[in-house]
Amino acid sequence: MKKFTVLMAALFTFAAMAGTAVAAEKIVFRFAGQQPTEHLCTKMMHDFAKEIGEKTKGRVEIKVFPANQLGSYELVMEELIRGTVDMSVTSFASGFDPRFDVIYTNGIVSSYDEAKKVFMPGAWLPNKLVELGKPLGVNVLGSYIEGFIGIASRKPLKEPLNPKVDKGVLVRVANMDVYNLGAKAMGFRTITIPWADIYQSMQTGVCDAVDGMSTAAAFTTLGDVMKYWYATNYSFEYLPLMVSEKAWKKLSPEDQKIFREAAKNFTLKSINTAQSEDTKYMQLMEKKGIKVFRYTDEELKPIKQACVGIWDELGKRGLTPELMRGLREHLGK
Repeated sequence: MKKFTVLMAALFTFAAMAGTAVAAEKIVFRFAGQQPTEHLCTKMMHDFAKEIGEKTKGRVEIKVFPANQLGSYELVMEELIRGTVDMSVTSFASGFDPRFDVIYTNGIVSSYDEAKKVFMPGAWLPNKLVELGKPLGVNVLGSYIEGFIGIASRKPLKEPLNPKVDKGVLVRVANMDVYNLGAKAMGFRTITIPWADIYQSMQTGVCDAVDGMSTAAAFTTLGDVMKYWYATNYSFEYLPLMVSEKAWKKLSPEDQKIFREAAKNFTLKSINTAQSEDTKYMQLMEKKGIKVFRYTDEELKPIKQACVGIWDELGKRGLTPELMRGLREHLGK
């Protein structure tokens, strides 16, 4: 009987120790990115990982894989859905749901002050992205805003803030309704050209201007061929901060709260960084002899209103009338 009691005590002790070991086991997340290793976005991903590691006291470790090391953004989103990739800062793969393209709709915000209100987790648009991701098993935690988009041109635009006037240039747009219809609403004639061919097309006159580039991208890509930059702020470079629902469920409520707070910090930091980067690259443009046009929120209103005017049409082309009505109600003023 005594031997039995000792044996049972040993078993209970072993079970308790095993339970403690399991509870203390570190969670390791794979964090996928699509930007190069030296990109600011990748640096922010490392900062996010460090913040999580410190605030969870080592309970959660995040390993960053930039530069598409875990695959293209389409593959990464598929792996997020499966749970084989835990987190990412990569583009939405709208093949899973075309409504994700709502984030690229022209005219949502025109200034960084607006962006801080519109993109902070808990606001209408982030909540809508959460709603779209949930059926797929993807949790949209935050946003990376790289910078506002404008028009890079080798010719001066005619009345750039008057959407009723033809701008006198042929502008390259991405092969997406949100950009094509938006550019036409602002008074541009459009042509679709692959990203890799933009520089040569502008250099040889196949197109006169380019729609769809942030300030930094325009300077680094087209700095030798563009002569004018119009900071029309009709759209922005955007990447979602996402976590697989399967990975999310591995976290305790306490650690989920830490992740949400870190996602807010990530979003706000990206917006502040984007604003300073825009200023930096516009100054570099001017030093290079490129004519830069900056505008106030009030001056940009006609462009915003023109872009809002095509939202109903976008609702008929995959973004759904219901979604675009919500967008108009909350962000169309």
